[in-house]
Amino acid sequence: QVQLVESGPGLVKPSQTLSLTCAVSGGSLRTNDYYWSWVRQPPEKGLEWMGAIDYSGVTDYNPSLKSRASISRDTSKNQFTLQLTSVTPEDTARYYCARDHNPPRLSRNYLHLAEYDAWGQGTQVTVSS
Repeated sequence: QVQLVESGPGLVKPSQTLSLTCAVSGGSLRTNDYYWSWVRQPPEKGLEWMGAIDYSGVTDYNPSLKSRASISRDTSKNQFTLQLTSVTPEDTARYYCARDHNPPRLSRNYLHLAEYDAWGQGTQVTVSS
């Protein structure tokens, strides 16, 4: 059974770059037809899909993030990383990594984490000076 574990700083200052890592066990990032996403949920708001990297390393992003997000992977460590530049307090949220068999054109519309095949426990990020 695949497991995903997010890690990163809990507190980031405005204008800095947020970097989060998702460590994957029980499954490979290179397994065909799986897509690995970052999603977040701000306080009292809905789920927001941020971007994804697929089994071949191709990435896709939410245009609303205006090119601030970047996703990469390290297949030797079986982990993938989110970098979000120029953060503001509006980026305060619980961040999750998730896996799904549907491509981003479908999974970007999920309203609940439970719609994904698997997801991590999330990591809280607060942007504050």
